[in-house]
Amino acid sequence: MTTSTILVVEDDTAVAQLYVQFLEPEYHVITTETAAAAISLLREQAARTESHQPIDAVLLDRRLPDAPGSDVLDVITAEGLDCRVAMVTGVKPGFDILDMGFDLYILKPVTRTELLEAVETLFVRSEYGGLLREAASLVSKRALLESQKSEAELDASEEYRELLDRMAALDEEILAVAGSLSSDDYRVMFRDLGNA
Repeated sequence: MTTSTILVVEDDTAVAQLYVQFLEPEYHVITTETAAAAISLLREQAARTESHQPIDAVLLDRRLPDAPGSDVLDVITAEGLDCRVAMVTGVKPGFDILDMGFDLYILKPVTRTELLEAVETLFVRSEYGGLLREAASLVSKRALLESQKSEAELDASEEYRELLDRMAALDEEILAVAGSLSSDDYRVMFRDLGNA
């Protein structure tokens, strides 16, 4: 099983190392201290082939020495990167956060338990979002086939039966994951589906 990779973007070296201690060995952790370094890593990821391990989640400080953390968020959106982002910051949120594309906003200081729970939430949201995208795709394919094929053709098709079986299995997977989601998680999922 592949270990998920987390990018920690934090200019306080002691805090970054504390996060590494909290997260390893369960996760592979990369740290950077500037927005520029984070953006460079993320752009490298966007250019990589499937053989390289992606960055699955980003723990992002809002205030960095060279640029605001929102610049990093903008690159994640612009490059279409499939990673979840938690702002981990000492900056109290204002209404400006409404325009930022993060998944969680966590105020420092953060305990080990809080950080691990945040990362788990990011990955649950990611899993659920992927399941919903697949389900929406399969529903669309089923509707198209049902509008173009006769009932006899559908009944005779092994591929159609496999489609229905996968949809049933997805329903069970979605229900299982949904049990661990909050109302905020659902809001994020449907926002992501709208952007897909």
